[in-house]
Amino acid sequence: MKLWGGRFSKSTAKLVDKFNASIYFDKKLYKQDIIGSIAYTKMLEKCNIITDEESFKIINGLKEILKEIEDGSVQFKIEYEDIHMNIEKLLIDKIGDVGKKLHTARSRNDQIAVDMRLYLKEEINNICNILKNLLKTLIYISEKNIDTIMPGYTHMQRAQPITLAYHLMAYFQMFKRDYLRLIDCINRMDYLPLGAGALAGTTYSTNREFLAKELGFKNICDNSLDAVSDRDFVIEFLSTASIIMMHLSRFCEEIIIWNSSEFNFIEMDDSFSTGSSIMPQKKNPDVPELLRGKTGRVYGNLISLFTVMKGLPLAYNKDTQEDKEGV
Repeated sequence: MKLWGGRFSKSTAKLVDKFNASIYFDKKLYKQDIIGSIAYTKMLEKCNIITDEESFKIINGLKEILKEIEDGSVQFKIEYEDIHMNIEKLLIDKIGDVGKKLHTARSRNDQIAVDMRLYLKEEINNICNILKNLLKTLIYISEKNIDTIMPGYTHMQRAQPITLAYHLMAYFQMFKRDYLRLIDCINRMDYLPLGAGALAGTTYSTNREFLAKELGFKNICDNSLDAVSDRDFVIEFLSTASIIMMHLSRFCEEIIIWNSSEFNFIEMDDSFSTGSSIMPQKKNPDVPELLRGKTGRVYGNLISLFTVMKGLPLAYNKDTQEDKEGV
């Protein structure tokens, strides 16, 4: 019996189970789902919706499940569809019926919305750190080449003399804007959707401000319909990621050109190059070529989600499940 199957008289067809399930990819959100559930349990206890003893059992059970998942001893099951229901089933199996109380006043709709925001906040911070390293590297190379003269181009024709440092610092400005866009992206997604329920809140007296503080959100979503159906924050991230990839692709294009015999401005390091099976004189810039090529993949993810979202009525629709793989 499905956790949602109370009114159904037939079992779901196995083909539908397979087609409907998102556990293949949303299993990556296990940590965020458990962190969110632990905070949610504390809130239920604080609001006297569950007892101290029930809260203790649920939280300990969730912590044990987290350890088991990270140890590789958990097998997620398609019949439980997604990461939320898989973890809930694992919890009920571990601590009994008290585990069912975790779902009180909560829907998978607001649950996935908070999981995605927690995941993206963490990942964006990781990307920001990578960008900072790139910015430092550009400064380092520029400082060593303040007096390295090179031609500046317009229309791919030699125009005016500049320095290599000046050229590289143009890319510094691009990637600095990308960094700032990511920070803006976090600021706009830093609102807690948990507590919105399926679409219209709950009749239970919950405490969303407490939840926001526990989970590190600066504020709460003002409208429950919007909270569960909004994927603007995902689209904004994918848009920013696409701009980053565009800048990387432009940079890679120049590296590829500069590495050619016709330009001969630079030589790629052996450890970041490949050769030819029949032309031993060649050194191929495969890494920048692949980066340039993978830009299309990121653009595709953005356009895909734009297309998914463009015709969706309020509130949650199953189409929204398509937001995760691209991210």
